[in-house]
Amino acid sequence: MFVFLSKFLPPIIYPLGLTIILLILALIVRRKPRLQTILIVAAIFLILVGSNRWVSYMFARSLEWRYLPLEPVPQAEAIVVLGGGTESAQYPRPMVEVNSAGDRILYAAMLYQEGKAPYVLVSGGNITWLSGREMTPAREMADLLRIMNVPAEAVWLQPESQNTYEDALYSSRMLKEKGIKRILLVTSAMHMPRSVALFEHQGIEVIPAPVDYTVTEAGWDNLMTLDPMTTAVNLLPNASALSLTTNVLKEYIGMWIYHLRGWL
Repeated sequence: MFVFLSKFLPPIIYPLGLTIILLILALIVRRKPRLQTILIVAAIFLILVGSNRWVSYMFARSLEWRYLPLEPVPQAEAIVVLGGGTESAQYPRPMVEVNSAGDRILYAAMLYQEGKAPYVLVSGGNITWLSGREMTPAREMADLLRIMNVPAEAVWLQPESQNTYEDALYSSRMLKEKGIKRILLVTSAMHMPRSVALFEHQGIEVIPAPVDYTVTEAGWDNLMTLDPMTTAVNLLPNASALSLTTNVLKEYIGMWIYHLRGWL
């Protein structure tokens, strides 16, 4: 039930969902013109703010830049990769594919090839009613790692988890059974603050190895440019910016809920 509610309820308070609710309420109270106007203005304001590149980048940077890449990357006993970077091989896809977070698998393979750790633990199970997957994200990542010449005996699968908390819980159990206490944790930069806290709560020493940055230094400098044309474009409503704002809110809401449940 928690997994269902965690997927069903948050979209209602994300900018797009909340905007729709405000507009529906505006239709319901059409006999109260003043209240209706307030609701419509609030809906327009919300979608404009949520789809603004300034807002989305500032929110994203507040999470992503908490952990920046380490140079050099330290040694660890294992690399742990969290699911979310793959798309299943459903027809007409010819194979397992990567999405915008697929950097996780690529970076984990690179770290392994550089000798940063002797094992790679891939973590991610199915939410069958949501994904329609037959293969777990853990299995999908393992298949891609094999293509990148990471030997099967070096890859451990954790295919049971259905959220980030379970990623940390089940993966930590596997690691402790194998006597491993120090890991390189690979996930998206935006997802890293919550992930690090969860694994540390399980008693694992974490070296963050973030990837999939949305806000780069060049992108941030461009945003801060006072050129009128650049500023005007950045202020326009943008679907990508709305998606980014939503993802940031997802992380902050997740951290808040996990704190309430005592998982962090």
